[in-house]
Amino acid sequence: MADKGQTSATSAKSGSEGMEPTIFRCVFRYSMGHQIALLALTVGAYPLYYGTLELPKIIINAIGAEDFPKPYFGKELGQIEFLLWLCTAYLVLVLLFGGLKFVLNVYKGQVGERMLRRLRYLLFSRILRFPQAQFRKTSQGETIAMITAEVEPLGGFIGDALALPAFQGGMLVTALAFMFVQDWLLGVAAIALYPIQLYVIPKLQKQINTLAKERVRTVRKLSERIGETVSGIQEVHAHDTSERERAEFSHWVATIYEIRFKIYKKKFFMKFLNNFIAQLTPFFFFSIGGYLVIQGEITFGSLVAVLAAYKDLTPPWKELLRWYQQKEDTRVKYEQLIEQFQPADMLNESLQTTAEGDVPHLDGRVVASNLSFEDGAIKVVDGVSFAFDVGKTAAVVGPGGSGRGAVARLLARIDMPSGGSIHVGDANLATLPEAVTGRRIAYVGSSVALRSGTVRDNLLYVLGHQPLADAEVDDDGVSARQHFIHEAEQSGNTASDIAADWTDYAAAGADGPDSLIERIVSVLGVVGLDQDVFELGLQGTVDPERSPDLAAAILGARATLRERLEEPQYRDLVEPFDRDHYNTNMSVAENLLFGTPIGSEFDLDHVGENAYVLSVLRDADLLDAFLSTGIQVATITVELFRDLPAGHEFFERFSFVSADALPEFEAAVRRADVAGPDGLEEADRNLLMSLPFKLVPARHRLGVLDEGIRHRILEARDAFAAGLPENLRGSVAFFDAERYNAAASVQDNILFGKPAYGRQQSQRRVAALIGEVVAALGLRRVLVEVGLDYAVGVSGSRLSLVQRQKLGVARAVLKRPDLLVIDRATASLDRASHGAILDRVLGEPGRGGVVWVLDDPGEAASFDHVITMEAGKIVSQGSPQESAKAVQTPSQDSDSVESAAGE
Repeated sequence: MADKGQTSATSAKSGSEGMEPTIFRCVFRYSMGHQIALLALTVGAYPLYYGTLELPKIIINAIGAEDFPKPYFGKELGQIEFLLWLCTAYLVLVLLFGGLKFVLNVYKGQVGERMLRRLRYLLFSRILRFPQAQFRKTSQGETIAMITAEVEPLGGFIGDALALPAFQGGMLVTALAFMFVQDWLLGVAAIALYPIQLYVIPKLQKQINTLAKERVRTVRKLSERIGETVSGIQEVHAHDTSERERAEFSHWVATIYEIRFKIYKKKFFMKFLNNFIAQLTPFFFFSIGGYLVIQGEITFGSLVAVLAAYKDLTPPWKELLRWYQQKEDTRVKYEQLIEQFQPADMLNESLQTTAEGDVPHLDGRVVASNLSFEDGAIKVVDGVSFAFDVGKTAAVVGPGGSGRGAVARLLARIDMPSGGSIHVGDANLATLPEAVTGRRIAYVGSSVALRSGTVRDNLLYVLGHQPLADAEVDDDGVSARQHFIHEAEQSGNTASDIAADWTDYAAAGADGPDSLIERIVSVLGVVGLDQDVFELGLQGTVDPERSPDLAAAILGARATLRERLEEPQYRDLVEPFDRDHYNTNMSVAENLLFGTPIGSEFDLDHVGENAYVLSVLRDADLLDAFLSTGIQVATITVELFRDLPAGHEFFERFSFVSADALPEFEAAVRRADVAGPDGLEEADRNLLMSLPFKLVPARHRLGVLDEGIRHRILEARDAFAAGLPENLRGSVAFFDAERYNAAASVQDNILFGKPAYGRQQSQRRVAALIGEVVAALGLRRVLVEVGLDYAVGVSGSRLSLVQRQKLGVARAVLKRPDLLVIDRATASLDRASHGAILDRVLGEPGRGGVVWVLDDPGEAASFDHVITMEAGKIVSQGSPQESAKAVQTPSQDSDSVESAAGE
């Protein structure tokens, strides 16, 4: 296949694509048309503003005039008629001027928000092109803060970049022109102190900008340190370095404090100077203007109009000063963004273009020639050469630090080589578009990055290259979609619809959703994750309204399991739910509700605080019994656990109370002994009343729940369900032997009971029996599909490390790459599991080539080609037999190693 894209030498040049070096060049490039329109609206406001200054003068003079009636537009107008006509004209002018300002401000906001959206999109797009080394130098939190918080002020400024100085400057010039028209001395008085401001303010602002730049850098450093502390919190606890962390934090916040304090002093001195000058100017107006009125050189109306104009002069001048300060602050922020988001060796933008037509497959030979890679000043790979066929398997072995992982990343084009090249067939790997490398090569490292979402989402992520089918929408949706496309184009964003179907079924060897599920199940089996996903499916929920057949099948499994539990070897392993009997393997709270809570209203840990629950207990005459039981339980708990150290396993296994809360209960028990149950305060009553709800008779065996109390709890159970208020009916899904419980897990629906405490390995035996029943009824496959909808949590935090690594391998295998690169991706697995996955991946029907970085050189015998590395160099390569022989004879001439690259 032929080379595509540009050469890697142009990659550094592409770093400037999309981002202008200065904020104003950015404004002109991306919003020139809008800025011209804003300027046109601004210019249209000038005559309206002048009219709002001129008319008050005419109105005041008209009030004091005596030469009425006067002819106007062919009509004789009296003084009152003329006054009303002038006032109406003034009102119309104010409305027009205000309306124009409204349109101008909204338009500026729209332009600013579009540019903010564009800037964030450009910055995020550049992150997608960063070299891997950049992520090792820049903290995640710092990058996030720059795109979200630090870029925010830029959008607001861009809307104002030209329109605000033009508008406010125009208002200022218009007001000054009006003053000079009235009397040139008043005009001079208005601008007399401006030179001082124009000289002093920029100098102060420059000092503030320097401090602001220092503040931003310091805050970023603080963010980086906070992130490191949070991610390494276990090291803080393990080595008792919390005080050192506080000291370092104190140092950084002190530095920020000093910088900000200096900024405050300079900023408020600048504000003081502006305010003083603003108050000094009226002195000239009152003295000079008053003199001119007394001398009869100007009218009283002119003086009033000038004073009004001066009042209108201050806001635009302040706005211009604020704009200048914002411009300087924005300039500093923009320059810092450019500096941070323009690293060397960025991926060429053209390599991330969307593919058109079929993406070619990789074929021929993988040939690395004099390949080198540097990480900072360290040469990780030093002039290695090797070759193997694309469809073959290659093992890369060597000790830690040998460069084996770097070779894998270079083959997957995760990293770009510092020197040399990798060719696949006729194509240079460095110049292939990501549409080729991202679809035809798969890479899995030891650290698998998962996304928030479900197991299914993470598996299908590797098939989501571009939208392949539009989402189905109604007429309103079509209109919203068209609006989205328009705004995306105006903001320079992609118009691709995230709600569309992005799944490339053909890439996975499927022709639609159903066959894709079959393919996913097969891949899960390859990596040994099928049992895990099945178990996740058992913990999942099913909506019986959306899947009535599955709900019915699960009820069938419930009946079958009930029959199997009657067999002698399983008898007494599970105590089933029975509305007429007290379940000794359930807590008191669970027995009372006899259902699964929905939402937080009847949360089992706080059910004793619920007003409705307490009213039910009061009606059942159980409040005093519960309080007495709570005192007994607290007394026993204090006696049993008082002398145990905090963190002892018995607290977790047997105690109702944490070690931290034990002194509180001990104090409550003492007060109960002194005052008696009736003399307890409400806080102590509530504390002690919480304990009985946690009692599980079969587990705790304290003998405090006699048959009488259990019988009354059963009566309270019926009363609870019968009297549940209408607004709480949806808060509990009650147990019913004939119905599917939508709020309970699939496993709980099948089990419909509680495993018995005290039975040897009861949990494991019951789980195995459920698996047998499900498999016998043909439900395993569908429950695996339910497990695919399990939410993995942030970065896959709800999955174990082993599960995350298996999932990483599974999705790489799912897209059927021409070259699968696995870099110690199963390192956390036990030897047997790792070996089984290796064998199944290598034996996958129709697979492409496989490059596997191995810890155990002995496993390399299963591969066609073996590359052995040490200290960044290849010490041997060839077939497993040739490689083993070369390792055994280290004195072998290095020329034979190099010659192997050309084989």
